[in-house]
Amino acid sequence: MRIATWNVNSIRSRVDRVEAWLQRSDVDVLAIQETKARDDQFPFERLRALGYEVAHHGFNHWNGVAILSRVGLADVRTGFDGDPGWGEPVTQEARAISATCAGTRIVSVYVPNGRNIADPHMAYKIAWLGGLRAQVEQWAAGGAPLAVMGDWNIAPQDDDVWSMEYYLDKSHVSPGERAAFNAFLESGFVDVVRPHAPGPGVYTYWDYTRLAFQKRRGMRIDFILGSPAFAARVTGALIDREERKGKGASDHAPVVVELAD
Repeated sequence: MRIATWNVNSIRSRVDRVEAWLQRSDVDVLAIQETKARDDQFPFERLRALGYEVAHHGFNHWNGVAILSRVGLADVRTGFDGDPGWGEPVTQEARAISATCAGTRIVSVYVPNGRNIADPHMAYKIAWLGGLRAQVEQWAAGGAPLAVMGDWNIAPQDDDVWSMEYYLDKSHVSPGERAAFNAFLESGFVDVVRPHAPGPGVYTYWDYTRLAFQKRRGMRIDFILGSPAFAARVTGALIDREERKGKGASDHAPVVVELAD
């Protein structure tokens, strides 16, 4: 089975590329982030026509997450217990959706950006990650394979950014963010892609400006963290950097893992 995650940066702007990638990548399950669409705007029928069941969670032109599966899509859940919410009044954003696909629990997440270290959005980000971790720890305790995947908006290692000097005192690399990410690893989850695509210089995101992609000035912020039962089945992984090329590309590349039956 092939499972992938991809921040598409607007499904309505990039549905043609998503369709083409699905047809040539032969993935069984795709977790999508940053759809930037309400449920009534999501292209369900176009993706179903490719043989996928589809679940989407979106409220407006911000955020939005989805799961596509051609191996079953059961027990769909939006959000998670312990989501602290954001704004005034406090509301839960469309940042997490989960479903069981062929016996594996898939959690598609779009982690809050944090904006900058002193911004209240950073405190929200750290609290959101803490709530997510408590939830997935509970789900994984049953022993079934589980993977949390998506755009984490964190570069947990220095090699995960093109220049630590450039990112000094910026979000994505702060000690608090890295500690929140590493807490998942400390609780038993495994970064299942890094052993098959080690750095430095291996990224999943490149800004659209200043020729960042062409100059290889990227960040590694899209991850698949698997429970021990999930990690034991991983036989390979890759970051599809080619999909970042060309007109109309997302600023993120798909991340793919291969699982043994």
